[in-house]
Amino acid sequence: MSNDAITRHSPSTGPDSPDVWGIYEPDTGSIQYICACPTTKRAALIDVVWNFDPKSFGTDTRSMDQVLKLAEENGLSIAMILDTHPHADHLMASAQLKERLGIPNAIGAKIREISALWRDIYNTPEAFDPERDFDHLFEDGDSFRIGDLGVRVMLSPGHTLGSITYVCGDAAFVHDTLMMPDAGTSRADFPGGSADDLWQSIQDILSLPDDTRLYVGHDYGTKDRDVPAWEATIAEHKAQNKHVKSGTDKDDFIKTRQDRDATLALPNRMLAALQINLRGGRLPDAEGDGHSYLKIPVDKF
Repeated sequence: MSNDAITRHSPSTGPDSPDVWGIYEPDTGSIQYICACPTTKRAALIDVVWNFDPKSFGTDTRSMDQVLKLAEENGLSIAMILDTHPHADHLMASAQLKERLGIPNAIGAKIREISALWRDIYNTPEAFDPERDFDHLFEDGDSFRIGDLGVRVMLSPGHTLGSITYVCGDAAFVHDTLMMPDAGTSRADFPGGSADDLWQSIQDILSLPDDTRLYVGHDYGTKDRDVPAWEATIAEHKAQNKHVKSGTDKDDFIKTRQDRDATLALPNRMLAALQINLRGGRLPDAEGDGHSYLKIPVDKF
């Protein structure tokens, strides 16, 4: 796959349709998004990455800086910082963006349950306070506005128990449920994940209008494609998605997903990323030497 931080613009298709920019982050195959109202130029940032080196545990803000520069170049006023779930493969830039921009951040309300699950895994009973670290904890069916555009929140569990989808006009940001049609779907074997739940979430997403533009959370390419991609319509997924195209049997999907998941290693950033992301992208409080430290469980996975 490309080692470049590729950017593409998907223009608004009408008065209730957002301008969307996708920004590919090559280290983790993550796609970051800007969703903007074409009339007011108000925008939301979705799933922005805080760069992290899993060897040195060093961080930097080059991806966040690229996203902010792109917004500035297009005359956008950023109004909200959104995440679809507490990511396992990269650090979220939510806290960094909130501090820099002074605007609210948000995630799904079931992060409370995810936090409880991971407090046990890390044996840190006092860790994680979503009410402190996020300004909005969205429930299924909640709505808000980006400029003149309405946004609806869909609970989409499966990859995690608290993943959400943001539906804005003819655009839906579907995080780690679907991959591109030639890659299928996302894994569902992390703690709290469920292939059965993932199937139902995907069916709910695919019930949106056929011309809805779906924006996925990751792309790792395929054996036949080495150029990153992240946008396809619902019609294209129904016709071509290798795991869930129209006519796919639920039991066959669950078996395919579970068999595939059994072959996958944990993401190399996961055990570091989650105890940061469950703090909204904040490091643990610094200790006496001025540095933050992470707690990594041994032999739990």
